Amino acid sequence: MISFELPNHVLENVEKFKKVAVEVMRADSRILDEGEHERPLNYINAMWPLVKRQYSERIEQIQAGDQKKEGPRWDLLENILMIEALSWGDSGQYLCRPTPSLGGAAIEAVGTPEQKIRLFSRWTEDPPKWGSMAITEPGAGSDNSSMLTNARLDQDTNEWIINGEKIFITNGKLALDESEGLCVVWATIDPNAGRAGIKSFVIESTAPGVTIAKQEHKLGIRASDTVSLVFQDVRIPYDNLLGTADVVQKKTGTKGFKGAMQTFNASRPSIAASAMGLARAALEFTTATLAEQGVEVDYRKPPHQWTAVERDLIEMESRYKAAWNLTLKATAQMVHGQNNRMEASMCKYRAGEAVTWITQKAVELLGPIGYSRDILVEKWMRDAKINDIYEGTRQINQLIVARSILGYSRRELQ
Repeated sequence: MISFELPNHVLENVEKFKKVAVEVMRADSRILDEGEHERPLNYINAMWPLVKRQYSERIEQIQAGDQKKEGPRWDLLENILMIEALSWGDSGQYLCRPTPSLGGAAIEAVGTPEQKIRLFSRWTEDPPKWGSMAITEPGAGSDNSSMLTNARLDQDTNEWIINGEKIFITNGKLALDESEGLCVVWATIDPNAGRAGIKSFVIESTAPGVTIAKQEHKLGIRASDTVSLVFQDVRIPYDNLLGTADVVQKKTGTKGFKGAMQTFNASRPSIAASAMGLARAALEFTTATLAEQGVEVDYRKPPHQWTAVERDLIEMESRYKAAWNLTLKATAQMVHGQNNRMEASMCKYRAGEAVTWITQKAVELLGPIGYSRDILVEKWMRDAKINDIYEGTRQINQLIVARSILGYSRRELQ
């Protein structure tokens, strides 16, 4: 028979993260929302021992040659379940987890085993440190082909020299100003080559020439560190290029722009999982609060006998379950080494839409108390919207899904 049971070690580890969400994150949630740019120290200190364990195990996998390892990658599933659990606690604090973050996803997608071991090893030793990824520019959001940040190779020193500006960088200050971390920066080595000229480079915290230009004040996820960075003649070793320096890429190549884009096949299910943790928090709280007032869903009744509130609660639950199942499908494909490009965009699109609607409906159903700062529901509504925007907007992910289904290229369907 088919078994749907998860391995015990996955369940045991996820329980540790749930404990952090309940005992640490929820307690500080309102304080950190009101005090934007304050560091979630209690959360960071609780997570750091768990992160060190994770990366010690990851390095052992790489050293053992995990590319040839048979069987499911249970660590990928554990990561998704962890993100969902932590985001139930607080989605802004979750983003401050002391890990390589999106920069790590780029390294996993394109880096060599030697690069992974060298860069990830710092997450096995104190003190806590962070990673980030810099893509978006003032004039280049979803259209990466118009990217202006550039990288030039100094033939005399065999170093890359990077110049440009990036905005809306999660953990940018933590990674480069407050730790021994790193930032993966996307830059072009040939502006005339379009996307084929775009590469990803690792800038470490010790590299001179990096300036934090601005800390963002945001609608939601205020505990999250979000900044703009300026790179002025930043010199990095040649080996900090992820992938190859070739401009002309084969259609099946994975070491240039296409390889870097594989980052999103892993990160979009992560964003969807975060959205689902937040949606679950709103759904559970709303259901429990209304039940205390004597309002409960009677699933035995036919739909035409449901009250308006029952109908809304059932719709909230339906949207949550549909988006979560899509997220688990995209995750399962990752776990088993399958291409999940279309499903990653599907779950990201659906989860962002679902969590936005669910949290808004929670505020609506709870009335004045839902709109007040006495409880966290209004905060969850503000936190939710970012899931519909970053890691590719809803519209961008719709295009990716449509192109995948219809077999159209980027030029044929815009």
